[in-house]
Amino acid sequence: MRPPADAILAAALDPEGGEALSALSGEPLVVVSVEDSGRLRQSAASLRAGAPILVGVDEAGRTPDGVADIFDIVLTTAVQPPRPWVSVGDRGVESVLSALRGTVQGNPAAAAVFATVLRLGDQLDFEGALTLESLAYSALLGGADFRTWRAGRPVRQRPVSDTPQVRLERRDDALVITLARPEARNAVGARLRDELTQALRLARLDPSVARVELRGEGPTFSAGGDLDEFGQAADLALAHIIRTQRSPVRLADELGERLTVFVQGAAIGGGIEIAAAAASLVADPGALFRLPEVGMGLIPGAGGTASLPRRIGRHRTCFMGLSGFDIDAREALAWGLIDRLEPVR
Repeated sequence: MRPPADAILAAALDPEGGEALSALSGEPLVVVSVEDSGRLRQSAASLRAGAPILVGVDEAGRTPDGVADIFDIVLTTAVQPPRPWVSVGDRGVESVLSALRGTVQGNPAAAAVFATVLRLGDQLDFEGALTLESLAYSALLGGADFRTWRAGRPVRQRPVSDTPQVRLERRDDALVITLARPEARNAVGARLRDELTQALRLARLDPSVARVELRGEGPTFSAGGDLDEFGQAADLALAHIIRTQRSPVRLADELGERLTVFVQGAAIGGGIEIAAAAASLVADPGALFRLPEVGMGLIPGAGGTASLPRRIGRHRTCFMGLSGFDIDAREALAWGLIDRLEPVR
């Protein structure tokens, strides 16, 4: 049974300003039947004031029209539902909801900020969405959710190498850019980010480059951000400025039809965030995709709240971030996260 809309509205309109449904209570996740969407719509503004994450459940598998806009995630028992619905598949409704609750209860502030950034970003252009994400990311770096995660994961010291982490190769009118840090699964640290930014700038400024390919060396396209560098910035305001100025996602978007990304193995966190900004995204049939940042007390910080919603919508992006589930290549293709499947080496 789902809580009736009347109970949710009462909590949203309580004298405390809806705090019972916010991250302040540690329970910002609200799950209701999509059949109650009409009554919830009456007080959508009040619900948003408390910043709850609204999940609508369609247990009948009907995927009704016109209900998704007030929700952050819409789940259904239907198989291969239309956008923006997410099928619970073989996992079942309660198992999926349990995963969502686990992430939200463990990281309530990060989860609430993630849903809010996606909602607001849906009304902004690409540049505005990137700026909003970066500001929110810097704020969460100073938060308790992230500090708890960082304290439980000691920073590892790795040997320093002068070997370039991004390799360039010119092939006639094409420039092939390769993430060349396979020993770290092409994790995106500050150095790789800066080298990738320089490579994409070069491609954007050179009119003789008609095509750009972005690839990853080794079995993994990219494991995402280098976890050992998370939280190392002393100045969070300056980190925001660096993040927005040296943004591979922005440059990938600016390259437009010239850029194709080829993904093999895993594209996790920043890996899929950057790749999703390309006009064309090709994946190996064995590839998988994941957004794990909310489970670390953060939100995607490499541009994912701008790039992924423009491919799969904010609802499915929110589901990826709050569930932490792997999305396999075939589901990614059905969602529009990738454009085609072919062997990638």
